[in-house]
Amino acid sequence: MSAKALEDVSAQIPTDDFQELEAKVYRTIEMYKAAREAKAVAERDGQRLREQLEEREEEVDTLRRDIVKLRKDREEIRSRVEKMLQQIETVAGEQAAS
Repeated sequence: MSAKALEDVSAQIPTDDFQELEAKVYRTIEMYKAAREAKAVAERDGQRLREQLEEREEEVDTLRRDIVKLRKDREEIRSRVEKMLQQIETVAGEQAAS
């Protein structure tokens, strides 16, 4: 911009108005920087939470498999114990009959 054009602009815009506009521009820039930083923090937090959720889902799947296995084991043991008790009753009944 030429010196003549700057003089014309300066004559049109009072100094106080220009300083106020300049202050608003700087505040806007600072707000933009803060918003950009907040967005970056939120994205990092979101990624961290997604990773934690994935880990928890894997843990839940593992625990569900463990529960199914433990229930099967419990039923197998219950069945074996019932068979042993029946055999004990049979032996006890045979001894009582003798």
